[in-house]
Amino acid sequence: MTDQLATTEAPSASPQASAGPPQIPPGPPPAPPVDRAELRARVWARVQLARNVRRPHTLELLGLMADDVVELHGDRTFGDDAAIVGGFATIEGQRIVFIGHQKGAEVEENIRRNFGMPHPEGYRKAMRLMALAERLGLPVVTFVDTPGASPDAASEERGQAEAIARSIMTMTALRVPVVTVITGEGGSGGALAVAVGDVVLALENAIYSVISPEGCASILWRTPEAAQDAAVAMRLTAADQLELGVVDEVIGEPEGGAHTDPEATARALREVIARHLAALVPQHADALLAARHDRYRRMGTVASAGPVRRPRRERKGVADRLRDLLVPGRRESAGQGSTTTETASDDVESTNAADAPLHEEG
Repeated sequence: MTDQLATTEAPSASPQASAGPPQIPPGPPPAPPVDRAELRARVWARVQLARNVRRPHTLELLGLMADDVVELHGDRTFGDDAAIVGGFATIEGQRIVFIGHQKGAEVEENIRRNFGMPHPEGYRKAMRLMALAERLGLPVVTFVDTPGASPDAASEERGQAEAIARSIMTMTALRVPVVTVITGEGGSGGALAVAVGDVVLALENAIYSVISPEGCASILWRTPEAAQDAAVAMRLTAADQLELGVVDEVIGEPEGGAHTDPEATARALREVIARHLAALVPQHADALLAARHDRYRRMGTVASAGPVRRPRRERKGVADRLRDLLVPGRRESAGQGSTTTETASDDVESTNAADAPLHEEG
């Protein structure tokens, strides 16, 4: 019996006891180091593609993807600005009002269209078309491709800043669907003035930024030679803007850029615009406005701080200030305190005199 017990195997330990502490799964592998020179070159190539003069602009894209295009002119106040075009069109059976920046493919046309940089009358024309779309219940589709608003003195005299601000305000309150497409450059307030959309799309090689890379480099680096570094720092590519939540969808382009095959670019653009219009048009205007406002409130990082309580400064009343002026020694005693018996007695006398009525006794 003893031998049998001796040869009996001991019970094996439970799997939990033998396993020891739980193993932590390995994390993701570290990201490979970024080659700054390669990153600068890649981002700058996007900038150059967005600025390519042969890139299709608003009227060229509409000619390839829309039917019944009718352009309207003038702001009914000053004149017509060729840098912004707008009117009616039909995309996949849906009637729309289109608004967009228009550059030129040749030097003469670029000069006539001011290189796509609108004047105040251009933004006022856009607002007129927005109001027309709202009256007719038509969705608005905007095409953004500008380095910025025109900075010349004449534009400032005619109220450039006011026109941009009012256009942004108009779009935030527009009670019809708004789809915005960034087709090339989206520069500064000149772009944002017609880019407050329920959905913001961007072509693959488009850029969107608060200032041009050269302007940013001149301000922060003190030299425009650092434009490539500024372009990387601003995260202005369509992919970066999608990651930041500024853009909702990026539309692919043909190999080499949109200018290599404008027809394919227009087909892809038409399909995406029609899909978003089909989702937005049935929505009630109040729901559209609420979603639009919420979309832009969510942008950026905001830190909320509680109220800062500062000690309230004691302010003397009129009577106290009159006593300081009329009663000798009152201000000196208030500033120095009662340090001697003589000063204390003077203070008592001053106080008694100050408590007397200020009106003349009859």
